[in-house]
Amino acid sequence: MSQTNGRGAGAIALGIFLGLAALGLLLGRGALQVRALDRTVTVKGLAERDVPADIALWPLQFSAASNDAAALYTTVETNAAKVVAFLKDAGFTDEEITVAPPVVTDKLAQQWGGDNVPLRYSALRSVTVYTPRIDVVRATQKRLGELGRDGIVLGGDPYQVQTQYLFTKLNELKPAMIEEATRNAREVAEKFAQDSRSQLGRIKSAQQGQFTVEDRDQNNPHVKKVRVVSTVVYYLVD
Repeated sequence: MSQTNGRGAGAIALGIFLGLAALGLLLGRGALQVRALDRTVTVKGLAERDVPADIALWPLQFSAASNDAAALYTTVETNAAKVVAFLKDAGFTDEEITVAPPVVTDKLAQQWGGDNVPLRYSALRSVTVYTPRIDVVRATQKRLGELGRDGIVLGGDPYQVQTQYLFTKLNELKPAMIEEATRNAREVAEKFAQDSRSQLGRIKSAQQGQFTVEDRDQNNPHVKKVRVVSTVVYYLVD
């Protein structure tokens, strides 16, 4: 009986040993797979386009001053009519021109005004052009001296009177640019895999960056640079 029990215990021990060995082998293979899957490369792909702006927002601002409020309003109305006539002569339509109401300041009513003000009232008025015809805007801006010769001095805050050139067709570019950025990222990853004597595996994760639209340079604000960067993480396989 004792011999039988001994043989049974030995068989059980051998079974446990073989089971643990098999489990260790499986775990070893699993660990190798995990380590292999952890081998990744992170790459970035860039896509850029130079595109023309398709909308111009052009504010023209002028001012006037007088001690007579009624005379000031008359001057402002006259000057606004001259600016509108100038713009229409350049080819702009009523739909493209917006005339804002005048902003009138009574300097004597201001706390900082005091009594020694040469001209009590001042007025500021803006005429704004909103148009897709960028070339007409740029050509007309070269003729602004005509308004000066007509007695109208344009000015105002440089930030408020700066012409804005807008690009509104970004959605039309997005699919092709995303594809290009992703393709460029893969080319970088393939080169890295080749240099490291590995093979490029599947994508682990991908992140599309924000699209940016900026002036191409200071001298050409009507030309925009559209840019996007995609970040892709690939697995590497031996």
